[in-house]
Amino acid sequence: MKAIEFINVDRAFKDGDKTVKALQPTNFSIDRGQFVAIIGPSGSGKSTFLTIAGGLQAPSHGEVKINGQRFSTESEKKRSKIRLSEIGFILQASNLVPFLTIKQQLQLVDRVDKGKANREEILTLLEQLDIADLQNKYPGEISGGQRQRAAIARALYNDPTIILADEPTASLDTDKAYQVVEILAQETKRKNKATIMVTHDTRLIEYCDQVFEMKDGVLQEVQLTATT
Repeated sequence: MKAIEFINVDRAFKDGDKTVKALQPTNFSIDRGQFVAIIGPSGSGKSTFLTIAGGLQAPSHGEVKINGQRFSTESEKKRSKIRLSEIGFILQASNLVPFLTIKQQLQLVDRVDKGKANREEILTLLEQLDIADLQNKYPGEISGGQRQRAAIARALYNDPTIILADEPTASLDTDKAYQVVEILAQETKRKNKATIMVTHDTRLIEYCDQVFEMKDGVLQEVQLTATT
């Protein structure tokens, strides 16, 4: 079963008298355990693709399925429920709540999901990401790389089957960028998740199983060349 499947999906919008095709008709799928990168210039349609995959906007035509079930054609209420349980988002700016500690960021997920925070699970996840000693720190008290690892922890906490990462390393230096992507790759394999990462940094694709390039709304697979 495919974790995400695009079936003839496109997205168009009006710009004055013109119709702009942000995403051309696209067929795409990803299995659990796969780490996929999407590269391409700004404005090429990468973020449109990712927001459609996450149900944050609807396609103009076609259908998106999540784990074999209808997604894009469902009501907003149903999409929100699927999104909460099946999808974890990691954004460029980490989007941590500034007045909550790192531990409280994860506890907030339980409050939104009306669950009960699992202290042992939180600690285990923070230990895996090497930030357990920062659990009582606020976002403003830690580094950019540490904030991104906290964002990864928050995205993984409710054990979603899908991780969508939009330029997660854009504000990081090279060493921290490699560290964050390596963590994503490890967690994808270890927990059998499907991860899609949008990035401008082609140096990071060595961690990926497949690479796609977006140009003018057209998504095409890039053949990776084996290195010696």
